[in-house]
Amino acid sequence: MKRVPGIETMTKHVSKKLCAWGILGSLFLTPVPALALSTAQVFDTVKESVVTVQSLDAAGTLKNQGSGVLISRDTVATGCHVLEGGASFRAGRGARLVPAILSAEDGDTDICLLTARGITGKPAEAGTSQGLRAGNRVIAVGAPAGSEPSLSEGSVARLRGGPPPLIQTTAPISMEMSGGGLFDTEGRLVGLSTLYKSGENTLYFALPVEWIREVNKGGNPAAGRRGEVEWLKRAVALEKAGDWGGLHRWGVEWSEKMLSSADALYFIGIASLHRKRLHEAVDAFRRSLDMVPHHAEAWYSLGVAYSGLKLHDDAIEAYRRALRIKPDMTDAWVGLGVTYAMTGNPTAAMGAARELRRFDPFNADILLKMIPSRR
Repeated sequence: MKRVPGIETMTKHVSKKLCAWGILGSLFLTPVPALALSTAQVFDTVKESVVTVQSLDAAGTLKNQGSGVLISRDTVATGCHVLEGGASFRAGRGARLVPAILSAEDGDTDICLLTARGITGKPAEAGTSQGLRAGNRVIAVGAPAGSEPSLSEGSVARLRGGPPPLIQTTAPISMEMSGGGLFDTEGRLVGLSTLYKSGENTLYFALPVEWIREVNKGGNPAAGRRGEVEWLKRAVALEKAGDWGGLHRWGVEWSEKMLSSADALYFIGIASLHRKRLHEAVDAFRRSLDMVPHHAEAWYSLGVAYSGLKLHDDAIEAYRRALRIKPDMTDAWVGLGVTYAMTGNPTAAMGAARELRRFDPFNADILLKMIPSRR
């Protein structure tokens, strides 16, 4: 194989300079939608759609409290965890709460629907989680009892699993905001907020709006999903903590309990990648992709593992598979460009860098300058 002078130096420099290039990936840069509203405008648009939800025990004493979203005239969507253990329920805006009846539930997705006759408010406009990208601005809105709705602004951190994906965000919420809405910059509902505490760390997620639609239709689209959601939240917490041994053990246990979990295998692969067990990582990613072929992050991570094993042709194919699914995946363009450069193909490397420029001009220019020119 032809040796490219200076490529080791280039690779080390790129790994430091390009925040987009890493084993796990990072935020994508995506254009702001033309119709994007300000945070204040989104809040004004959706505040009448978000309600307080209360769970009461058999004696009528408040047991738990959270938020919900009005999705039709008398129907409120919330997280089943908000209602857990309740004998009766109430929902409403401000101090005006009305009795609510549990009308549909899907414990697998942690989404419950309440019928609340006489509730006031404006049903939310449904969006979709499918168009979200990491880095997109989102607004979480909840309704703590006895006060005006509260908002929290953040961005999409990662899209986990799916499709549709569990949405990980940077928008912090309180327990009383859990079950409330996550909205895009056009004021459309994209998910129901939830959180996960792990030691001193708190992670923020949203259950995708598509799951609400399935419950509303009486469907149960993903048997075992609730277990999957809880397993997934814990895996993300271990990943955030950098506990790769713990993540590997968790993934193995998860995989044993849910034999068809592509996400469990994906996290086993991620843990193996960080522990430099590259053959194990390749095996886990390939098994995950056999179940869910359209998982761009898994293809990208498989490419990283192949690169570490110096299986460059396989790495190139894996990066390209990731890019067929997500053409704006900056990490995959960087990986592809660097791999082409390492194999003595500067023309193809520069082509990848030019594609990267469409999404990340600054880092694309850095990469272009580091690719040796053909002599």
